[in-house]
Amino acid sequence: MKEQFNIFQNIKLNFLLQAVEGEEKFRFSKLFNPEFYINYEVGGVSIGIWLVLFIVFAETGLFVGFFLPGDSLLFLSGIYCEKLAEPLTFLPEGYQPVFLIAGLIAIAGIIGNAFGYWFGATYGKGLYNRNDNFVFKKKYLYQSEDFFQKHGAKAIIIARFLPIVRTFVPIIAGIVHMKKSKFMLYNILSSFLWSFILVCSGHYLYQICLEQFNIDLKHYIEYIILTLILITTLPLVMKAIKSRKLKNESNKMDDEL
Repeated sequence: MKEQFNIFQNIKLNFLLQAVEGEEKFRFSKLFNPEFYINYEVGGVSIGIWLVLFIVFAETGLFVGFFLPGDSLLFLSGIYCEKLAEPLTFLPEGYQPVFLIAGLIAIAGIIGNAFGYWFGATYGKGLYNRNDNFVFKKKYLYQSEDFFQKHGAKAIIIARFLPIVRTFVPIIAGIVHMKKSKFMLYNILSSFLWSFILVCSGHYLYQICLEQFNIDLKHYIEYIILTLILITTLPLVMKAIKSRKLKNESNKMDDEL
């Protein structure tokens, strides 16, 4: 317990030091950068893997975690899988870091969604009475509800690959009291698909680019993040445009009548 307390104290101290040191001044924009978490160290010891797992849990299970990096974090975890696995010294030699990291992330995602389901089943209906604030937007709740009603149980799988929606869909599933066994089946399947596809894609694409073309993707992280954001948010943008278009057409018809 004392060691855990010291670790948390060191984390707090590191953030405070970054906040007052000139060039190392802490900026909230870092919270949106996956590399910040992956490469974070406390006393020279990397704790990136634990931060990654917590973020995956928060982004998939806590409604306040929707703004945290998701897909880009997993993709970069594949690129940095060896570094992330360094603190796990208890593991035997010869293991594959990429599969280990992907498996741990999948488990964190499963736990996150399960927590979201429990929260939705227990307290979810009260969210509809909450006012919007910095960390909660009611429109995301309604959008996720529409998404869930449209796709049913498949929404659990599809939502894994959609930012924001994946945070709220398990909560909606809990609110409507989706059968627990059915939810967990789709929860486990979707989490392993999401994790292994993105982590392995990052890992093997990095290796191919480095070995075949002598291109180090670590020098192009910003472009990778922007590309992933565009790819993952495009469906949401298209849906929003379509919804607005339909709404305008409906209003136009009402005016004509």
